[in-house]
Amino acid sequence: MTAESNKTLVRQALAGLIETGSADGLAPLLSDGFVHHRPDATTSDKAAWLAAVRAALTPLAGMQVEIHHLLADGDHVVMHSRRSLPGGGPEITVVDVWRIEAGLIAEAWEIIEPTAQAAAHLSWWEEPAGR
Repeated sequence: MTAESNKTLVRQALAGLIETGSADGLAPLLSDGFVHHRPDATTSDKAAWLAAVRAALTPLAGMQVEIHHLLADGDHVVMHSRRSLPGGGPEITVVDVWRIEAGLIAEAWEIIEPTAQAAAHLSWWEEPAGR
């Protein structure tokens, strides 16, 4: 697989979710051993992650996704995007890292930050005022 074909696979996975509002097109793009990693060190397997995605589809219906960067290096694809709900709802900034193996998504890491809280996180190491 080339870097471009890996980027195409990630685009296809995201577009399928957003355009159809269904995870059905996503499932065949994931390897049987797929693992999803969260910043709190929790992981989920393919079935658990797809269940979580399906549960989120209704409250996130109409979500707008603006991809700012889509980069590939070897078997990894990194996507930086902003996502918002219709009607001025909350906005998040997301960095996804995908590992591709044998033409399928084998692993994913995800960092999500509410965009409105980004400035407060610039000095995460400082003690909050009033303590």
